[in-house]
Amino acid sequence: MPAFKNTLLCLSLLMAYSANTFSATPKTVAEGINIVGSQKITFNNGTISMAGNLYLPPNYDATKKYPAIVVAHPWGGVKEQTSGLYAQQLARKGFITLAYDASHYGESGGVPRDLEDPSDRVQDIRSAVGYLASLPQVDANRIGAIGVCAGGGYTLNEAQTDLRVKAVAGVVAYDIGEATRTGIEGIPVTVEDQHKLLASVDEQLNKEAAGAPVLVKPLLPPLSSINASSPSFVREATNYYLTPRGAHPNAHNRYVVTSPGLHLAYYPLAHMDLISPRPVLLISGSRAETLKFSEAAYAQAKQPKEIMVIPGASHFDLYDKPQYVTPAVNKLAEFFGKNL
Repeated sequence: MPAFKNTLLCLSLLMAYSANTFSATPKTVAEGINIVGSQKITFNNGTISMAGNLYLPPNYDATKKYPAIVVAHPWGGVKEQTSGLYAQQLARKGFITLAYDASHYGESGGVPRDLEDPSDRVQDIRSAVGYLASLPQVDANRIGAIGVCAGGGYTLNEAQTDLRVKAVAGVVAYDIGEATRTGIEGIPVTVEDQHKLLASVDEQLNKEAAGAPVLVKPLLPPLSSINASSPSFVREATNYYLTPRGAHPNAHNRYVVTSPGLHLAYYPLAHMDLISPRPVLLISGSRAETLKFSEAAYAQAKQPKEIMVIPGASHFDLYDKPQYVTPAVNKLAEFFGKNL
């Protein structure tokens, strides 16, 4: 029976790949441009049902085993956005790839909705790795992981203690702990800011303990409030997430307001040395306000390690702009091709 089920799985994936390949081509993220060639799947993360899109390489052969890559999305994102783009592009380079919705987001389970809990995000990646390892068409000894933005910080953290991940990469990696403690370029955070944050979190936690509902607020300000004086990171974020460029109906632009209380004490890059002798690749842009996180990860990691800084690229340029994504994908394909 297991063999029969595996055969059915392979056939369904191949049929889905063919159907998506020859259907009308969508033009936007919301229409599904980044999920062309994928098959919807589900897997378990403890008691949570996780939703993902599995991508197969061109000329997929069900009799072969392939290297595979998990791709984790940014804070507030969903699998149909930039993580789906990277999964799609790397599948075209010969890998089986998986982009999935983090728990509490998109089509995955988990309550409360829109909670950004670093421990949950790391466990999501572990479960995704396990799902790939269970597939008959995946070589369980050749699994890698990539994360974009906050997904990059989580992925680098997860790989430190998961030997199943044979190679790991971060694209414009965002250390959500350090960003909460000290900020990013152009948006500094002071000790006073930290104390105010914790005070507001504590106040809300007490309200919820007394029976108040979980409080969610917008993650990004409305487009109408953005002007020339807005920080460039915020301007670019809204331009991606709140316009047809990157908006998706499953990405709700909100967060549980107590989440940052979980971020302050999170140090995802503290033990980068544990990844060695497995290889690490960091990719960022020369104009990215988050470049310091890639540089910190590189400094903490042991060999073998690489860092690629793409000239002229900002943080959000590496989400979807072809002139920057293409060299990043080529580098990732080379990296994983050599190390998986």
